[in-house]
Amino acid sequence: MVNIKCRGITFSNIEAVIFDKDGTLEDSQEFLRLLGIKRSRLADAQIPGVGEPLQMAFGIEGGSIDPTGLLAVGSRRENEIVAAGYIAETGRGWLESLSIARRAFDEADEMFKNSAVSPLFVGSLEVLKYLSEAGLKLGILSAATTEVVQKFVKHHALGDYIQLEMGVDSTVHKPDPKLFLQACEKLGVTPAATLMVGDSAGDIQMGKNAGAAGCIGICWGNAQVSYLENADVAIASLDEIKILAD
Repeated sequence: MVNIKCRGITFSNIEAVIFDKDGTLEDSQEFLRLLGIKRSRLADAQIPGVGEPLQMAFGIEGGSIDPTGLLAVGSRRENEIVAAGYIAETGRGWLESLSIARRAFDEADEMFKNSAVSPLFVGSLEVLKYLSEAGLKLGILSAATTEVVQKFVKHHALGDYIQLEMGVDSTVHKPDPKLFLQACEKLGVTPAATLMVGDSAGDIQMGKNAGAAGCIGICWGNAQVSYLENADVAIASLDEIKILAD
């Protein structure tokens, strides 16, 4: 067990740290923006007129994405359902709308399957190594699928530091605390000895409702964002997570 300090807040007797992926470890905003645009355009090719509303629903804002929006924090399934809802407004039946949305998403995934994995935020690797060497168990719990998480870990050679590679593969989505509880169980630790680190309100809510030892919000470069107000502490860089000497 170690004691961790962030901006004057101390978390005692910590055994594990669970990280979100997108926006926390991985600088994936540009990839997600392009993926969302492709999904909306493929849907529009089937149902003309839905493309622009879908981009707005995904949270795509010109050259960026809303960090609190559907694309940034929702699972693929949640994005599909929203897309199907817009398609259904054109008069299609629900099952047909779901099929059209899924086809557009599958085609977009196929087009992007060989694209480069988004980069780590600068300094993330060093922090993971630092925490691992201190004896902490580390895990990733993402709204992406487990397959995507595994690809991310493999691409960036994080396997020596990450003991849990977990995504959303079922009907349970963030911020359901069951995900955090499952992650802790797989790591062999209790929530009360585990920190959650994430860039969304959903990450924070999930951790708190699961009884995490603490919830650290991160917004790279600017910790003063309203959507992290419920975090125990908000940071602008992962290297603000410091281990206190005995």
